[in-house]
Amino acid sequence: MIADEGEIMHPILIKLGPLTIRYYGLMYVIAISLGFYLTAREVRRKRLTVGEGESRRPVSIDDLIDLLLWTIPIAIIGARIYYVAFQWGYYSRHLGDIVKIWQGGLAIHGGVIAGAATVYAFCRIKRINFWALTDSLAPAMILGQAIGRIGNLMNGDAYGTPTTLPWGIHFPPDSPAGMAYPGQATHPSMIYEMILNLMIFAYLWRIRKKGYKDGFLTAMYFILYSIARGIVSFTRGDSLWLGPIRAAHVISAVLIIGFGAFILARRLYERTTPETPPRDRTSAPADR
Repeated sequence: MIADEGEIMHPILIKLGPLTIRYYGLMYVIAISLGFYLTAREVRRKRLTVGEGESRRPVSIDDLIDLLLWTIPIAIIGARIYYVAFQWGYYSRHLGDIVKIWQGGLAIHGGVIAGAATVYAFCRIKRINFWALTDSLAPAMILGQAIGRIGNLMNGDAYGTPTTLPWGIHFPPDSPAGMAYPGQATHPSMIYEMILNLMIFAYLWRIRKKGYKDGFLTAMYFILYSIARGIVSFTRGDSLWLGPIRAAHVISAVLIIGFGAFILARRLYERTTPETPPRDRTSAPADR
């Protein structure tokens, strides 16, 4: 048994007077900070640029801060809206709870969709190569998701179904997992996903310099994460549902098929198109 009730898992790290520091928020701060560093490093390595013609210049730290300040809040809102929409039966009776994101309830698929739309709009406005930028973001994204699962562990959400396996976890009775399955050990689904996310990060980080076309790392991020999420969802005890099917399985299938087709179409196009001299990716149009 990994832990008994109340021994380790607790959402609050420390209280300093009126200030409460929660593991959930701390993990988000760590994930965003580390992700920003890795993204900035990749953007410099790729020599990405902003604008066109004589106004073209390298992407700066200020540009990335602007992107961060737009993307993070919108992604969080998207993640919350997605979650609330699938749990509307509860939230329609408890409207005040909709804003309580510190209690958990951020759906990663909603966050990724909202975040991706924001990045696309940002690239269109700034004239940045969208696929080259998302390739720079992909390793940081999956690493951030892995770190975020530690917050889920301490919060007792993103929990699994009951299990008799020796690594099952007894969460505190006042945690989401403890209230869903009182007195029962559950699958540490958040740990399963954290491990798979770290494996995906290691793969993406290793292949990032291999000269793949812009968009390949982005596609592999979505495909591999969707596979991982689809597997882990079989053990999740708090799944969102579309009728008899888990919503995560539906969204994951759409992403796998969509980005698989994207990679296949790229390869078929390359086989049927005469070779041309390589272009400088920094001058590629934003929506290539």
